[in-house]
Amino acid sequence: MIVPTGTPDVLLRTEGRAGFITLNRPRAINALTHPMVLAVDRALTDWEHDPAVTTVVIEGSGERGLCAGGDIRAIHDDARAGGTASTAFWRDEYRLNARISRYPKPYVAFMDGIVMGGGVGVSAHGSVRVVTERSRVAMPETGIGLVPDVGGTYLLGRAPGELGTHLALTGAHIGAADALLTGLADHVVPSAALPALTRDLTLLPADEAVARHAVTPQPGVLAEQRTWIDACYRPETVEAIVEQLFETGVPAAKEAATTLLAKSPTALKATLATLRRSRGLATLEEVLDLEFRVSCTALTTPDLVEGIRAQVVDKDRDPRWAPPTLPEVTDADVTRFFSPPPGGDLGLAAALPHA
Repeated sequence: MIVPTGTPDVLLRTEGRAGFITLNRPRAINALTHPMVLAVDRALTDWEHDPAVTTVVIEGSGERGLCAGGDIRAIHDDARAGGTASTAFWRDEYRLNARISRYPKPYVAFMDGIVMGGGVGVSAHGSVRVVTERSRVAMPETGIGLVPDVGGTYLLGRAPGELGTHLALTGAHIGAADALLTGLADHVVPSAALPALTRDLTLLPADEAVARHAVTPQPGVLAEQRTWIDACYRPETVEAIVEQLFETGVPAAKEAATTLLAKSPTALKATLATLRRSRGLATLEEVLDLEFRVSCTALTTPDLVEGIRAQVVDKDRDPRWAPPTLPEVTDADVTRFFSPPPGGDLGLAAALPHA
C-alpha cells in the first residue's frame, strides 16, 4: 500500500519494505530550505522506529537532479540583513547530515543529475549511494564566497591523494566514475533503470536490489589527472598551488589555475585550511562542528553576499571580491574562520557516546 504524506516540498510515501523521500522543488533543482531539512529529519525518525520500513530512499523530483544545494538566495538575504536564519538552518542541516551517516537502516540515495552542496550532504553520507551517467556532483562553494560544508571537507579530505583538494578549491563537477573514485558514491545504475530499481527496493534488501542494476561506468577524467593533481595541490598555501598549476605545463592544470583565480581568494584560503584540519579529525561530527564555525564566519564576510549576487541574483558573473587577490588575504583573516560563533558551537562531537 502506498501512503503519501509529507509537505509540498518533501513528498513521503511507503511502498512495500521501503520509505521514499522525494525532494519536490523541481524549478529550483530541489534546493533545500529549512522546513525541508526538518521534514526529512522527521521522516527518518518515523521510519527508524517502523519495522515495516527496512530501507529509506531519497530522490529528487523533475528531470534536472537530486538537489542543487541549499537555498542560497535565502542565505544571501539573511547575510545582507545580518540575520540568524542561516545559522539556524545550518544547525539542523548539519545534524541531519550526521544522522544520515549513522542511520541504522539502509539509506539509498539516487544521485541522478545535479547533486551539489547540500545535495551532497543528504546523499553522499548515506550507506548506498547511486550515481548515473547523468550525475554531475560538485561542491562549488568557493565560487560564491563560501567553504564546502555539509561534511564536504570530510568526504573530500579522504579522497585519494589530492583529488579532494582539487575539487574543493575549483568546485569542478564530476561524473559517475569520478564520484566512485573519490568516495562520493558506491554504485552506477543507468538512469533508465531507476524505475526498475525503485520497484525492486520495495521488494528486496537494498544491496540485492542495487546489485541487479549496477553497471561499470564509462571512464572518468580524474584517474588520468592524478599525477599533476597530487603534485600541484600538495603545497600548504593557495598561492603555491596556483604557481605549481601554471608551471606544470599541463593544459588542464593551467585551466585549473585560471579557475582558481576567479574564485573568492578568502574562501579559497579558508577552504584549504579547513580541508587540512578536517583530515586530522576522526569523525564526521567533528568535521561538521568545524565547518559550522567556518560557515558562520563566512556569513559575515563581504564575499558571501557578493558571490551570490554575481552568480544567482544579478547573474553578471563578475564578483568583486574583497580582498581581491590571494596575497591580500592574511593569516589572521583565515584564522578567524575557526573561532566559535556568537550563538555557540554546533556540538555534534560532544554529543557522541563515548566508550
